[in-house]
Parts: sequence; C-alpha cells; structure tokens
Amino acid sequence: MELSLSSTFTHFPKYPSHLSFSTSLSTLNHHQNHPLPPHTTTPKKHHIIISQNTPPQPLPKTSPQRLLKELTERKKVISPKHKPPPRRYILKPPLDDAKLALKFLNSPQLSLKTFPLLSSCLPSSKLTQIDHTWIDEYLLEAKQALGYPLDPTHLYTDDNPAKQFDTLLYLAFQHPYYASCHRVTARHVKYGHSRLVFLGQYVLELGLAEFLLQRYPRESPGPMRERVYGLIGKRVLPKWIKNASLQNLVFPFDDFDKLRRLEREPPAKSVFWALFGAIYLCFGMPEVYRVLFEVFGLDLDDEECQPKKRRQLEDIDYVSVEFEGRKLTWQDVATYRPPEDALFAHPRVFRACVPPGMHRFRGNIWDFDSRPQVMQILGYPLPMKDRIPEITEARNIELGLGLQLCFTHPSKYKYEHPRFCFERLEYLGQKIQDLVLAERLLMKHLDAPGKWVQEKHRRLLMNKFCGKYLREKYLHRFIIYSDQVQDSYEHNRRLRNPATTAVNQAIHGLSYAIYGKPDVRRLMFEVFDFEQIQPKPV
Repeated sequence: MELSLSSTFTHFPKYPSHLSFSTSLSTLNHHQNHPLPPHTTTPKKHHIIISQNTPPQPLPKTSPQRLLKELTERKKVISPKHKPPPRRYILKPPLDDAKLALKFLNSPQLSLKTFPLLSSCLPSSKLTQIDHTWIDEYLLEAKQALGYPLDPTHLYTDDNPAKQFDTLLYLAFQHPYYASCHRVTARHVKYGHSRLVFLGQYVLELGLAEFLLQRYPRESPGPMRERVYGLIGKRVLPKWIKNASLQNLVFPFDDFDKLRRLEREPPAKSVFWALFGAIYLCFGMPEVYRVLFEVFGLDLDDEECQPKKRRQLEDIDYVSVEFEGRKLTWQDVATYRPPEDALFAHPRVFRACVPPGMHRFRGNIWDFDSRPQVMQILGYPLPMKDRIPEITEARNIELGLGLQLCFTHPSKYKYEHPRFCFERLEYLGQKIQDLVLAERLLMKHLDAPGKWVQEKHRRLLMNKFCGKYLREKYLHRFIIYSDQVQDSYEHNRRLRNPATTAVNQAIHGLSYAIYGKPDVRRLMFEVFDFEQIQPKPV
C-alpha cells in the first residue's frame, strides 16, 4: 500500500499519539519544482523516520540480557577476597641446565668452600643497589652499637669468616615486619633473614645452656629453663634491643616507646635471633657471650630472671673442684680453652653434667654386663691419637660412667642423690641436637626459606621419633629404673616412651661433652639415622 503525501496522519489509529512522523514535505515540493542534476536520480520511495520519546521498558526478571547485565555490574563492584599471585609465579617455565648451572655458580652461597655453613646462610643472589644504599646509610651505626670496628669487612682475606659479616649483619636487620618495603620483600633478603633467624635461636639456646650448667652445677634443668626464658623470652627482647640502642634500626618509622607490646615483640625477636646467627657464623660462640652480656646487658641476678621457688632435694654429693665455692661468670666460659692433653673436647661441660661420685658405680652389674653392648651399638670408644696411653684409658673409663648415667632413670637414685640421673645430660643433648640438625638442614637445602626449614626441623626432632630411633637399636633394654617404676612401665608404652626419648638426648649430650660436635653428627645421622635416609634391613 502506497502512502499518499496528502493524507492526514489521524486516519491511522494503529499508531499511538506519542509517535511523531517527520516528513520533509517542503523539501519534496521544492525538488518537484526544480529538476535534479543529471547525475542524480529521483528516489522512488519515501522513507518515514519514527522516533520514540519515552524511556525504554525494563526487561523482565527472567530475561537473559538482564541477568548478563547484572552480572557485569556485580563484577565491577565486588573484588576477590584473596589477591591473585604475581604473574612471575604462574606457569614459569623451568630453567634449562645451562642457565641453572650459571645461576648456582654465580650465587654467593657457593663462593666459600672452606666454610660450608657460613656459605649456606649468605643471600642466594648478589646484593642490589637498594641493599647497598641501606648498608651505606645504617650499617656503621649498627656496628658501632655492637662494638665492632667500622672498617668494611670485605677487605679481609678469604680464609677469614668475618669477611662476610657486613652482608650477614645487613640481612639480620631486614625483618619482615617493615610496612610495604620492597627491599625486605626481595627473595634473597627475605630468605636470608629467615635462615639466620632459624639458626640464631638454637645458637642462643645452646650457649645459655652450657653457661648455666657450669654456673649452677647443682641445679636441675627445670629452674635453668626458667632462667633462659627470663633472659631471652620474647617479652624481654625489646628491652635488650633498647639497651643496645638498636631500636631506631629495628623500628625506623615508629616511636619505640609508643608501640604496643604485640607490635614490638615480633620485630625485636626476629632481629635478635638473626643477629646471633650472624655473629656465631663469623666469630663463634665466645663472641655470642660478649654481645649478650656486654652489649645487650643480660643480667642473671635480675629478679625477672629468677626461677620459681620450689622444694629442693638435698644434694649431699660433691661437685668438681673448679665449681666449688664460686659461680663462674660469662668471661670464664667465653675465654676457657681446654689444655692440650685434656680428656674431653669440653672438659668443664662434662664435669658439670657428670658428678665425680659416679666412680662408685665402676664394676657394678650394669658396667660389667650392659656397658660393652651399649658401646658396641654406638661405636664406642672412638679411635683417638693421644700422646700418653693413660689418657686414652682414662677417657674410656669416664665414657663408660657417662653412659651409665645416660641410662639411669630419675626414679632410681634422684631422691637421695639428685644429680645421679640423666636430666642434666638430657638438657644439654636437646640443645646440641637442635643446633646440629639446624646446621645440617641449612647446608642441605640452600634455596629453602627459614620457615620451611623450621618445619622440617620440627618434624624430624619430634620427641616420639627420638625415642623410636633409640628403640630401633634395642637400647631401651638397658635403661635402669627403680623396681616400682619398672613394674608400671613394663606394660605401658605411653609411660615408657618419654624415658627412651630422654636417654637418646642424654647420649647426644655426653658425646658432645667428650668428643665434640662431630660425634653428635655421627650418632644422629649414621647410628640413629634421624633423617631416615639409610636403607633398612629386609
């Protein structure tokens, strides 16, 4: 049907009144009166443009377009709760052999062949310009507070472990509690600091255990643990940081005195432990004592460090002559060097743990029947090159008495003779096996963060496993109980297992005192196989 131009629009009721039709009537009339140019043609049809002035009708609730529109708007507003990982960690292709070898060869961790433990705690890559900026600005202040010369240590010779002290000291202060600091979140800094923290805690525990065992030769391990907690517990560490005037380096953006306890303790603990990890690696245990008591000002006579009052058993037995009548100071322990012809690697520690009265047990039934079997299983005595044959014989006698003490349960003699049991050797053995395994894991897992190594350490040294390793060697048969405890333990595994754990740790303490740390490694990784990597008999 053709639309007549002269027709009125009111004749079409099917179109609503709110629609307007716009037609160019005057234009069409003008085109009819004046012919078009020859290159144009007259349109055959006239188009009608319809415009709607009303707003669009809302879509129905079940309309797919409406649902898609709402979903799009919701995605714009709601953000995910967990941030996605950085893109550099997603589907990263592995390095080829050439690049991997180059990465390891350029790593500072493989630069020191003579100091494998120190080398394993260095950063996994070279320090950047940001790291050197912090070193140039703050390291002199840290070294001055700790009492070290201000000269750069990289000028030392390669055979001096102190050459790496500036690098380790820098890592020790980079705790992860800085607010959004890119320097601290770098992988080589973050992992380096956490590995120093992991090592430092066991260095402190062993150092204080040795010192307190020699300072208090008659005390049981319970009060000594309380003294250690009062000295280096997390509540008092901010106090020691302030004593050494290091609070501005640990809390550079905060007022130390206005911080809450929960804000002060984690950074202080992290830096404190890492510092002693670095000091132990570069200077050894004597320097740990100096920094603890001179720089940080630990006070053993402080009221907060005293153990709880408890009923003490009367100790009527003698102690070694060097402990009689006086308390050793930290200077005595730090500067002590055993003589050339000493029976043991740590003579004073042995005398502090094994009372002289143990000689009354020479020749008893256990010494005649059980001692040879225990020594054969443990591989004792070790071959030693002594200048005088009598020294070897005396050492082997003391070794037998020490082993008998390791297998003596507190129920046997403790109430009459408080030190005639394995408790003090067990306390020492706990700390030395912690440190030995920590060093082993650090050297074995070069690229692992400290938190992962800490969890690995905890799983390997669980108490149930320590007793299990002893029982696998059938050494639990030689433990000396009182008659009453023997009857109750005979058919109760849960009572018996803690005793086997304690004996295992006491053996490690004895081996450290007599032969030193290398023998503890031998016992842990060759005899008892703490890492469970040796083949099992079929």
